[in-house]
Amino acid sequence: MAIRTAGFTGADLANLMNEAAIFAARSGKVKINQQDILDSIEKVILGPERKSRVITDKEREITAYHEAGHALVSASIKEVDPVHKISIVSRGNAGGYTMKLPSEERRLKSKTQFIADLTMMMGGMAAEKIIFKDTSTGPSNDLKVAYQTARAMVTKYGMSDDIGPVAFDEGGDMVFLGRELTSDKHYSEETARGIDRAVADYLSKAYELAKKILIGKRKVLDEIANRLLEKEVIEQEEFMGIIEEAKIKPITIG
Repeated sequence: MAIRTAGFTGADLANLMNEAAIFAARSGKVKINQQDILDSIEKVILGPERKSRVITDKEREITAYHEAGHALVSASIKEVDPVHKISIVSRGNAGGYTMKLPSEERRLKSKTQFIADLTMMMGGMAAEKIIFKDTSTGPSNDLKVAYQTARAMVTKYGMSDDIGPVAFDEGGDMVFLGRELTSDKHYSEETARGIDRAVADYLSKAYELAKKILIGKRKVLDEIANRLLEKEVIEQEEFMGIIEEAKIKPITIG
């Protein structure tokens, strides 16, 4: 429970227990059990289940391979947090999800860890391309988060070899008399183009690495996706069983 609620505030935990109490009451129980809390954690983090959502068999298959791609890339890189659950049951706006959580709370993050996370984010899109020779709208949120992460690496943390150890002021957002948020850019157009190139370089390299990992582990990718199509949910213990049986040794990237 502590691992799955890393970073939660007191108010977050109170909200979590309220949701758990609702789950317990709906099941006719007088006490909250562990499963109620697990279910409430997912609802708080990811949104409510949408089992009534109608999807085609093709969409279901695409979702299964998409999430299998995320999970397999995660398990193949040492610097990515452990996978705790994979699901193709819709929650919120997501068709499925791969829950990975840190083993411990940390305040610092290295460049290598950021690159590992970018590669994991590209795992879903890479899996779709490998299996279906096409991509869907499924990776849209992955791409959005990956872009924001890569841009922060370049402009905020000085992690680009081409741009150098510079932090740019991109936080000059102001609201005045109800106007939209505006941002002042304190660097040249040439520097802006350099930033765009550095961000695109991070994203393209992460995508290619994710593809390389999945192509080399195609049978395991199929195994995870087929389990998801059969059961809809794979918990951590079962997932690690698949990884151990396949004798996958995580690599270190840099």
